[in-house]
Amino acid sequence: MLKDPLKSLLAIAVLAASTHASAAEVTVSAAASLTNAFKEIADNFEAEYPEHTVELNFAGSGALLQQIAKGAPVDVFASADQVTMNKAEEQGLLAKDSRKDFVQNTVVVITPADSELTLEKMADLKQDGLQRLAVSNPDSVPVGRYTKQALEAHDLWGDLSEIIINTQNVRQSLDYVARDEVDAGFVYATDAAIMDDKVKVQFTVPLETVVSYPIAVTATGADNELSQQFIDYTFNEESQAILNKFGFSKP
Repeated sequence: MLKDPLKSLLAIAVLAASTHASAAEVTVSAAASLTNAFKEIADNFEAEYPEHTVELNFAGSGALLQQIAKGAPVDVFASADQVTMNKAEEQGLLAKDSRKDFVQNTVVVITPADSELTLEKMADLKQDGLQRLAVSNPDSVPVGRYTKQALEAHDLWGDLSEIIINTQNVRQSLDYVARDEVDAGFVYATDAAIMDDKVKVQFTVPLETVVSYPIAVTATGADNELSQQFIDYTFNEESQAILNKFGFSKP
């Protein structure tokens, strides 16, 4: 017996409406150094859950915090340091108990790939051949904060202040070095790895603080069930493998 075509059409319409109603979007603001890894993770998330979409927003962690504080519609925040996430928590911008550390990184000094400079330790940054040094703004960018701490620990911050070129985020420092616009720069090891044909890692910067990345649901994102779902997704085996591929390590 043939089914009633009208009932079949109604059933399809109801199913379509239900699917559309369950579709949702999650907005993720993440530190610039996470750009490549999070783009791939977001693509996988959307492939696994095609009814949902992930909107990504990348910048320096401090700039992202300011956006959230000013009311930007953000569901998930991933910072490159604990200080910025602490500020978000102090301002009541995070959902309670949603904060977790999900990866670690290291800071390195890089030069253009064809540079003749040899830098093996912090003191080598004072040599005459180094006239332009890219450092992200320490007031708003975690890698800049780590850099300043390391330079101060070696009594170099004042000595090098005249040659420092401030950048807005770690990717800008990377670009400056890759384009040979500066002689050297401080970036994360993960950033150096994506341009290993254009930049050369000279040495790993000694730090007293572990470079750990926290991720959390924002206060406004608590109303979006996809917020926690995306965070959980970054911890699964496939996502962690992607992060590891780009040079991040487990916390």
